[in-house]
Order: sequence, then C-alpha cells, then structure tokens
Amino acid sequence: MKVKYHKLHQLAIEPTKGTPQSAAYDLSSIETVWIPPGQTVAVATGLSMEIPEGWKGEIYSRSGMSSQGTVVANSPGKIDSDYRGEIMVLLHNQRLQDVACIEPGDRIAQFEINPVHPLQFEIVEELSSTQRGDAGFGSTGK
Repeated sequence: MKVKYHKLHQLAIEPTKGTPQSAAYDLSSIETVWIPPGQTVAVATGLSMEIPEGWKGEIYSRSGMSSQGTVVANSPGKIDSDYRGEIMVLLHNQRLQDVACIEPGDRIAQFEINPVHPLQFEIVEELSSTQRGDAGFGSTGK
C-alpha cells in the first residue's frame, strides 16, 4: 500500500522501520520538548498524511521509551482517513520526579495503518445470554 505524506517542516523525517521485519514505522519529533512528571504534551512530527479510505492510522508507544516512563497518552491514537493536518503525538511522562526530554529527530512513537471495519448497529429487545453475563471489571480473576 502506498501512503502519501507531506513534510510540513524541514526537520520532518519520513516514517521508518527499525528493521525490515518491524511491524510498525517510527515517527520522529521536530522539536525540543520538556515533559514534566505526570504531564502530557503534544509533540509535532512535521508530517501530514493521506491515509487511504477504509483505513486508519494508529499511534503506539515505543517500548524503549515506555520502559523509561514516556508513553503515548491515548494509545493507540487514531488518525482518520479524511484528516490532513499535522500528525501530533500525545506523550505522557509517567515518572514521579524526572522530566522527560524529547529532541528533534528522536523517535517518539510507532505508526501503523489498519483496516476500518464498517459496522451496522441493530437495536434489539434482548441480547443472547453467556456464562459471564454482565459481570464486569475483574470478574474473570487476576
């Protein structure tokens, strides 16, 4: 699948894979950002994309950053196929004391394109029964 992209800033970096077998593409920052403990900041990539209709972009945390306490706040972040603005990554610093520092060129998130499955909702008087029923949070154990 070919995905068209536009560089909105001279420091923008084309999405790249860490290895040929990597499942996702890395997105990089174009700015220096300091993220205080417990805070969330939108980080610019300097890219916009034309995601094909019937598909959606998804933004995930990078494992190396997550292990140090910096994660994508709304993981996975969603990018609709009709969006043409700059791709921003919401990064959250989970650390209790240390400030997270992002520099231009740092790989800040992973990006995938996945299919959108069209749904049709049907209102009914009753749903089928299951063994679990309406048992919610924690009902299946640890």
